[in-house]
Amino acid sequence: MAEAKRLEHSGGIAEIVDNLVAGEGTGSSDYVGSGHLVSGPGSRANLADASHYLCLLHGNYPGMIDVAMTSNRIDAAHDWLSEANESFSHEREFLAHLVAGVGAMPSMSGQAQSEVAVLGQRHALEMLARSERRGCALGAVVALTLDWRTVRAILDIAAERLDIAPMRSNLPNLQETATLLMAVGREESIERAIDFGARQLLAQHRGLWQLLGAREAARRA
Repeated sequence: MAEAKRLEHSGGIAEIVDNLVAGEGTGSSDYVGSGHLVSGPGSRANLADASHYLCLLHGNYPGMIDVAMTSNRIDAAHDWLSEANESFSHEREFLAHLVAGVGAMPSMSGQAQSEVAVLGQRHALEMLARSERRGCALGAVVALTLDWRTVRAILDIAAERLDIAPMRSNLPNLQETATLLMAVGREESIERAIDFGARQLLAQHRGLWQLLGAREAARRA
């Protein structure tokens, strides 16, 4: 799996978030790095599983970024959040195309419990996006757009297997994202909140990949 591009501006909270995504994001998942997800005889079922559960986590409307837009209390982040919101609406559309293309979710024991767990994660992300702590929702959204670059690489592989033309991703520019973080993170309280929000988002993604890895191992058993 190709490593996602890193923020082009280092220092302060931009560097902290960049390092968090690199060290605790999707690319650091043992399952994602194992090769089982995208290669081998079970890869089609694995990619179908990933598409369905990513859609369950992030394919709903209003999504996490929509909610963060309404709760945002940092004026300087408004334009960036608007851009992120618009771009992620296209990501939801792409997810919907994939789910339709892969067909039914691979059925296995514990299916209901798996779905409940991911719905719980989705609720946790919604609560994070509603946080009144200045910077918390922004940190979560920034981490989502950064980590999604690796997620999108996985989804593009799924699309290629299904002969679905991948939609162009228009996630916010990395340099603009770094510049925003450096500007709003000058207040220590906001910097801490951004850090917290980013960590919480990545923890939910990490939990999702652990769940998907466990499901893949159960199918191989």
